[in-house]
Amino acid sequence: MNTPLRLSELTEIIQSALVTQLDTSFWVTAEVSSLSVKGGHAYFDLVEKSPTGLLSAKLRATCWANTWGMLHLFFEQETGSAIQPGMTLLVEVEVDFHAVYGLSVNIVSIDPTYTVGDLARQRQETINRLDAEGLLTLNHALILPTITKRIAVISAADAAGYEDFCHQLKESGFCFNTTLYSAIMQGERAAAAIMAALDAIVSQWEDFDAVVIIRGGGATTDLTAFDDYALCAHAAQSPLPLITGIGHTKDVSVLDLVAHTALKTPTAVASFLVDARMAEWNRVVELRRRLRQTAERQILIRRHRLELLGQSLQMLSPARIFERGYSLTLCNGHVLRDADSVQSGDEITVHLHHGSLRFTR
Repeated sequence: MNTPLRLSELTEIIQSALVTQLDTSFWVTAEVSSLSVKGGHAYFDLVEKSPTGLLSAKLRATCWANTWGMLHLFFEQETGSAIQPGMTLLVEVEVDFHAVYGLSVNIVSIDPTYTVGDLARQRQETINRLDAEGLLTLNHALILPTITKRIAVISAADAAGYEDFCHQLKESGFCFNTTLYSAIMQGERAAAAIMAALDAIVSQWEDFDAVVIIRGGGATTDLTAFDDYALCAHAAQSPLPLITGIGHTKDVSVLDLVAHTALKTPTAVASFLVDARMAEWNRVVELRRRLRQTAERQILIRRHRLELLGQSLQMLSPARIFERGYSLTLCNGHVLRDADSVQSGDEITVHLHHGSLRFTR
């Protein structure tokens, strides 16, 4: 047996081997399995999975506060999303070994362009899959009622966008019945929460005309949940028309693509519903005006016909006939139509315009 080493000697050998054998830093692609931020420091679990989904490798990494504060803001600015579990990152790491604290992997840089490309790839794969399964336009085929007033709303209960949505409907003066199904609207739990809300709505879908999914406000523009395949497939198969307004002005999410009607913001959804009701109201008002005009025209025509009929009747009245010189002759009280029918002794009466004549033949 060789002379045993002291523990410190072994750690020195390990540290020396790392310094001499490894580069100062490495660029590594990995999926974020978990992420927590404590005291300004970010703690990652990075993983790699096989094509079948099995875990191939796992490594813990740290991004210290002085680096994390800058990196995560830059990442959000470039990608429009916060770093979160499920994302694939291209990170620059430094590997270090400390005699007391052991091996450490420190993240010193993140390339956001890699994640943007990966998210775009995943998004397109989701769109292609939905299209192949006939789900991309399924909800489009549903008929949105002309008067949409029974509305199931999926939103965070305390979201400013939800308050704006409700306020705009109330101020319109039209009657809207809204029922809130509260859900988390961003982060890794958002897709599951929205699907749970959809399930609750579908269980009583006959009580509603449409489903509205709205998200507004907040400094973080996090739309990755709305590109989730499971959520989009779930929403596409809703028996109710789906209207989205998830608070973005530049990008279109996959959920927007499968929705019956996609709008930019919660207030845009409210305006859409109010405008539809206003258009229907104006149509009813116009129909009422036309009906009134038609009824008045019918009444005028009938009145004119009655007046003409009255004049005709007046022209044919016995008084007007007598006035023109005609007379009515009776024989023994019966109208006399044939002079040859009068016999000796018959009583003849002749009615004139003024007075009558009576004589016996």
